Parts: sequence; structure tokens; C-alpha cells
Amino acid sequence: MPKNFDLLVFDWDGTLMDSAAAIVSSIQSACRDMDLPVPSAAEASHIIGLGLNEAISALLPQLAMRDYPQFISCYRRHFLSSTQETPLFDEAAEAIPALNGAGFLLAIATGKGRRGLDRVLQSTALAPYFHATRCADECHSKPHPAMLREIMETLGAAPERTLMIGDTSHDLRMAANAGVACVAACYGAHPREHLLCFTSLAYADDFPSLYRWLRQNA
Repeated sequence: MPKNFDLLVFDWDGTLMDSAAAIVSSIQSACRDMDLPVPSAAEASHIIGLGLNEAISALLPQLAMRDYPQFISCYRRHFLSSTQETPLFDEAAEAIPALNGAGFLLAIATGKGRRGLDRVLQSTALAPYFHATRCADECHSKPHPAMLREIMETLGAAPERTLMIGDTSHDLRMAANAGVACVAACYGAHPREHLLCFTSLAYADDFPSLYRWLRQNA
């Protein structure tokens, strides 16, 4: 069957990897380490997908920028210690090679830093299947469209032939800002009701249903 899209761009945390809970816990632990107000799980989940500086600014507006490096160091220490066994979502390890083999261009647009993304791409053995990646420490943070625009330019993909797949409002707003279609992964960091506010081609309740939709419609 002819493809409707040439390029599939995935978010990472909460879309391919079940890491949202570890991110929330690490944020809360870093706040405790620095005697800062501890955000609720919902508050911490909301900033997932943003770059670290943007996330800190949104979540802890009272924190001086000179203290950002200390907070980031605390966060990373907790996150690395809590994600040794963080799994990919069911069927993700099989889906990415299969989509690559089906002829799709694959990319990642993530709020992770470059070191963090490279680490998980190697540990999951998925690095060879992605043709381009963009991280928040080398590009404008979501929902700015720069990540998608740079990926499309790098791979020669047109906006109307590009699909963004993500689990947060930041992902879906970035897609809208870049003029590309999107699919909402409603099993990740942001609750389904928040994602329903955005026009999406589909609203998947788990990764297997997302993968099934991509096979049938992408």
C-alpha cells in the first residue's frame, strides 16, 4: 500500500520508553536535596518534554539561574540511578526496526540532552534505525518548531509527508507550529484529556495500538 508519510518523528520519554515516572521522581528528589518546594506528580509530569532549563524555569520560577547547574546535577544523579532497568514500552523494540524495514525515515525529537539520548539509544540497540535526532541542548526547546524543521531539512522530507508522535502537549504543539500532522500517545506523561485539546490523527492508549495504527495508516 502507498505510504501517507515518508518521515515518522518520535518523542522518546513517555512515547517509546516508559520513563515518565522516573523523571517525576528524580525531579522531586532533586527538589528535596536543595530544600525547594516539592512539586506534585502532575506538576512535574507537565514539564516533561521541555529542555531542562525551560523545565526548571516553568516548575521552579523562584530558583536563581546560578543554581540551575546544581539542580541539574542532582536531577541527573537521581535519574541515572533510577533508570538502569527502565523499559521500552511493549512492542517498541520490535516496532522501530520493522518501521525502518518498511521504508520509513525515522527520527527522534526529544527534551533529553544529547548525552542522555545517545546513552539510551545504545542501551536499547535502536540507534541504527534512526536517520536523524534532535535534542533540547542543541536546538530550541519544544514547542518551538526548530527540531522538526531541522529534521525535515536534514532528511529532505516535506511537512505534509511528516508525522510527529508524542505523549505531551509540547509535542503536539510543536507539530502544529511546524505544520505537520501528529498522533497523540495517551499513555505517557500528559493525561489523555490534555491531549484531546489538540487536533491529532489518532489518540493511542498504549504503544501496541499506536504501532497498529501506524502500520494501517502511516
